[in-house]
Amino acid sequence: MAQAMINFRMDSELKQSMEAVCSELGLSVTTAFTIFAKKVARERRIPFEVSADPFYSEENMAHLRRAIDQLNAGRGAEHELLEQER
Repeated sequence: MAQAMINFRMDSELKQSMEAVCSELGLSVTTAFTIFAKKVARERRIPFEVSADPFYSEENMAHLRRAIDQLNAGRGAEHELLEQER
């Protein structure tokens, strides 16, 4: 089987974290990405759930913009966050 080279950029801290985890698992980063690629090819899907953080939904962001506008206009009140006991 012929080999191919894939190059891409990633945050250096993320790369270091991934290298550390792979090392703990006894894998190289290349092996980890190869496992990922084989699973994608075999299953024809990303092998884990990919979703957006609901905090950043358009509805929530619009609500936050309205709240900021109200505070900037002198309407509404700022408040402290309440911490829950665990």
